[in-house]
Amino acid sequence: MSAEWPKSGPEGLQGQSLGPGRSQGPSAAGQGPLTAPWSVPPWRAYTAAAVLCYINLLNYTNWFVIAGVLLDVQETFQIGDSHAGLLQTVFIGCLLLSAPVFGYLGDRHSRKATLAFGLLLWSGAGLAGSFIPSQYAWLFFLSRGAVGTGVASYSTIAPTVLGDLFMGDQRTRVLAVFYIFIPVGSGLGYVLGSAVAELTGNWHWALRILPCLETVALILLILLVPDPPQGAAEKQGVVATKYPRSSWCEDVRYLGQNWSFVWSTLGVTAMAFVTGALGFWVPKFLFEARVVHGLQLPCHREPCGSQDSLIFGTLTVVTGIIGVILGAEASRRYKKINPRAEPLICASSLLVAAPCLYLAVVLASVSLVASYVFLALGELLLSCNWAVVTDILLSVVVPRCRGTAEALQITVGHLLGDAGSPYLIGLISSVLRARRPDSYLQCFLSLQQSFLCCAFVIALGAGSFLLASLHLQKDQAQAQELGPGTPDDKDTERQNLLPSAGDPTEAY
Repeated sequence: MSAEWPKSGPEGLQGQSLGPGRSQGPSAAGQGPLTAPWSVPPWRAYTAAAVLCYINLLNYTNWFVIAGVLLDVQETFQIGDSHAGLLQTVFIGCLLLSAPVFGYLGDRHSRKATLAFGLLLWSGAGLAGSFIPSQYAWLFFLSRGAVGTGVASYSTIAPTVLGDLFMGDQRTRVLAVFYIFIPVGSGLGYVLGSAVAELTGNWHWALRILPCLETVALILLILLVPDPPQGAAEKQGVVATKYPRSSWCEDVRYLGQNWSFVWSTLGVTAMAFVTGALGFWVPKFLFEARVVHGLQLPCHREPCGSQDSLIFGTLTVVTGIIGVILGAEASRRYKKINPRAEPLICASSLLVAAPCLYLAVVLASVSLVASYVFLALGELLLSCNWAVVTDILLSVVVPRCRGTAEALQITVGHLLGDAGSPYLIGLISSVLRARRPDSYLQCFLSLQQSFLCCAFVIALGAGSFLLASLHLQKDQAQAQELGPGTPDDKDTERQNLLPSAGDPTEAY
């Protein structure tokens, strides 16, 4: 089992294979004072993975539960499209500002304690937000920002914990299961929000149910999830504790010179831009399309019941599960033939997703069925990449920088992606509506036209993954060379992370 590591030595550490095209590298022996090998029973590693998957489900449910009741939120706080988009921007903005802090803490302190703090914070803030009166819209915005801050700890650190519990093909499979819960949780957010609002007649209860589930998650996290040392998988249980590590600025500089990481991060940013915009606005867009087709009455006061949130949520869950499994399995099989398989799979799926999403938006005014079909295809292709992009990061970054790498990828992805895309779509829609007659048809057309930029952005993301494929093998080899063991002094580690400018053969 990959959760129980062999001892270092000629037949253990040095001979271990990490999968196709990836070798373990030199042993850590002789590099400095080392502690006893770290290991965890296989059953506990899989139990921890199950708990982390459950929390990831709740994590992404929190992201999109507001989108499931967006029309009701707008009616309660009397806000237009641009301010409604700003609600998600505040959430993502606080998340991206907090991610580097949690990444720094995760690389240097207890990751388990950091995860528990974040879970407690987002659960409490979400519950508090459900009791805010309608005249205090600004306070509701603030509560969503606090939820985003708590979510940042989990999104940053949880994948690195799984990376230190599993390796090789097992790591790919476990990450695939973990990332299945992104679309499943997102879809559950739509379904939970709209279903609870319809059953209770009050959308606030959607925010009050989640903290009960998150309390259970916190208890399971404390009792069942271990706190593995950084790089436990690659080091095969060998950990050094006596000497200090490189500074955060040096880690960032190293990552900035890692071109596989840089280009894949830009690809993730394009994915985040599109998924953020679609995830926030599609339920309302489909509702307005249904009104235009004469299948739904306009909403003038809450509750604004709509089957579109339920349908879109179900589509997100189903296509997400299938897409993540297909992407992970395609990556596992194809990289046995082509070592650059992971970024090439990401690029291919995005190139096909771009026209699918374009057709889904354009055909909504002609046929809702055709729009749903192409929307499902687009979501399926986007979901193929979630597990694969994390596998890319774990393979090209040295273990002691992975928390920081996850944090930077989250920060850049959200800062340039879904932090601004919901607000940008809402702003474009509001500007277009201001110049047109006040009717539901013009409202629908304004939102439809504001979506068209998403197809262009997703094509740019495909180009970024193609560029990442050009550097992948070199960066993987360098990460494996520097990964095992820990340098026996601070200067040596700095030299490893930051190669000499005079040696072009070691440049990242």
